[in-house]
Amino acid sequence: MEALVRASIALRRAARRGVATATIFILASVLVADAAAPIGGPLLVASGLAWASVLGWCGLRRLRMKEADSWSDFELGALCVVMTYGILSRAGGLAGPFSPAIYVLVAVVATFARPLPATLVLATLVLLEGAIRYASLAERALAPLLVHAAFLAIFAVLNLVFLRAEIARIRVRARTRLEAELARMRDAARSYRLLGPSEGPSVRALARTGDDERLARSSVEEIHQAVLFALDLLRQSLGLHTALLVWQNEAGTHARISELSTAADDLAEGPFLSGDGIIGAVLVRRASVVLEGLKPSYKLPYYNGRCPVRTVCGVPVMEHEKPRGVLLVDRIEERPFSSVDEQTLVFAARYIARAIENERVFVQLERAKVEQGKLYRAAEALGAALTEADVLDAGVKSAREMALFDFAAVTLFDPAAKAHEIRAVSGESCEALLGAHFPHNASLCSMVVQNRHALPYKGEFDPAHQVLFAKRLSAPPMPSVLVLPLLVHERALGTLVLGAKRKCAFGDAVRPTLEVLARHMAVSLANARMVKKLEELATTDGLTGLLNKRALLDIASDKVAAAVRFGRHLSVLVVDIDFFKKVNDVHGHDVGDLVIRGLGEILRRAKRTTDGVARFGGEEFVVICEETDAKGAMLLAERVRKEVEAKVFATQSGPLKVTCSVGVATFPEAGRDWEVLFKGADAALYASKRGGRNRSTAWATLRKTSAA
Repeated sequence: MEALVRASIALRRAARRGVATATIFILASVLVADAAAPIGGPLLVASGLAWASVLGWCGLRRLRMKEADSWSDFELGALCVVMTYGILSRAGGLAGPFSPAIYVLVAVVATFARPLPATLVLATLVLLEGAIRYASLAERALAPLLVHAAFLAIFAVLNLVFLRAEIARIRVRARTRLEAELARMRDAARSYRLLGPSEGPSVRALARTGDDERLARSSVEEIHQAVLFALDLLRQSLGLHTALLVWQNEAGTHARISELSTAADDLAEGPFLSGDGIIGAVLVRRASVVLEGLKPSYKLPYYNGRCPVRTVCGVPVMEHEKPRGVLLVDRIEERPFSSVDEQTLVFAARYIARAIENERVFVQLERAKVEQGKLYRAAEALGAALTEADVLDAGVKSAREMALFDFAAVTLFDPAAKAHEIRAVSGESCEALLGAHFPHNASLCSMVVQNRHALPYKGEFDPAHQVLFAKRLSAPPMPSVLVLPLLVHERALGTLVLGAKRKCAFGDAVRPTLEVLARHMAVSLANARMVKKLEELATTDGLTGLLNKRALLDIASDKVAAAVRFGRHLSVLVVDIDFFKKVNDVHGHDVGDLVIRGLGEILRRAKRTTDGVARFGGEEFVVICEETDAKGAMLLAERVRKEVEAKVFATQSGPLKVTCSVGVATFPEAGRDWEVLFKGADAALYASKRGGRNRSTAWATLRKTSAA
């Protein structure tokens, strides 16, 4: 049925496409016929309406497509070819004044269509022109047509090459301009200490994809707006020619104009040496500097050429008692700066410093909020994980949200065996590491577990002198590696290993957050182990490790329901140790426990994966066998009985041998629900006891005996 539906859909799709193709063929035939003998008006109008209808339908279908295919481009191009030759046939023919329209059409198709449909459209154009020339001019020579086709192809290729080259050039220029603007923004952000020194070009890929750069860009813009407002206000109120802020780089060696308000046309943006001229004087003195009576020959760093001003004043912009920039103002006229003017400039410098500090605090708060959000989502994901596998998966995914890395692994430490196991890996060509074991050696993982501290220092990994797991277990080569301990109450459960192919990937910006994540992972891992242990205690027998009565009753009803639904056989075996009370009385309960464990081990080996085995109580065991009839159940019962009979238990008073009795009941003969089946198997067990023990009895045999 599914194949029929697919075939029907394929036929309808082909039919829809066939309508447009057939219409193009018919219209082309009409053009050829019109070239041989002009057709009448009604047929010409009908052809035009058909062309317009098909063009509108194909255009709408093309617009609705999320991703256009080659055939749609070909249909639209072929319709344009038909339209062009239809116009030429009524406007002077192929050699008329409008014949260059063919080259315009070729240029449009080569520009907007992909190579394959463009080639098909060009072939359609050549074939249609050849047919028209043959019909109207009776041209039978192929050479002129081939030459014309060659010129059209060369024109299309040249148009495509030059257009793509120009687009590529524009893209390169735009990308270069964008990179330069981003670099200036990063420099400004670092100079304002909105970005740390490790968040520069070395992590450009990280900044480009994260929210950190957008936040820094927004803060830089806010700082520039605040500074520009202050400079404009100073310039208008104090009658200044130029008011500008010069800000030092992070190293304090150079300074450049951060923002300015001026009436001048020719200013030097910098960078300037921090010790040059009035800038150096203000930074060294850490106080206001006023210069008066300047001559045109005086050199101010921020003016190109002759000095146009006569008075200049510089005020330091202080941050934590250290000069970070200089507020410079000047006047063209010989009017000195008064003490009130200087005080106003000091207040403006404080305002600028406070605006920068406010943005810095805002960025730190936003970063803290983002990190808290990541940690909250990580804690939520880790809290919802109830198994070790879920915890490890959630931990690696959460780490990927906090830092960019190319490799991740989680190792767990077994203190009893003094060995580590790689329980989770993420990265290319790392699957071979999954499940690998390595001893508690001198590797980074072992040292992290032993010292309970992250390694290596600053996340710099040297594979020539450091071993990550073991020499035989080689991870992909990476210059940046961070191994974090999974600590619970200062006890290391294992490690979280992260690696990156770029340098300085795990700096101070991400390391504290990853350490908190590792703590959360360790707690969730300990909780998952506790949940698993509680589940085992609730569902397994502590002496034998088999299911307990409660767990067996939970699965018994499901297995019986499946047997009823699918009409399958299901058998229940009840096994009981003969004279078990005598074993306890004579040899003690320790030997009795040894016998029970021995029977449990025999049943565990005998069962299949789909079978259920449980210690039902005391010395009684129950086995549920899916898809097993009475004959197969009796074979299993006899095998178990013989293995128990042959087994020898070593005790302090000498070798001990025991026997067991087995009762078997099979669905649906013995019953169609669990209670009836179990009662049937229990009755068969007691029949084995009454019959002399050390035997197996089927419910069907018991029923025949009763009937007789």
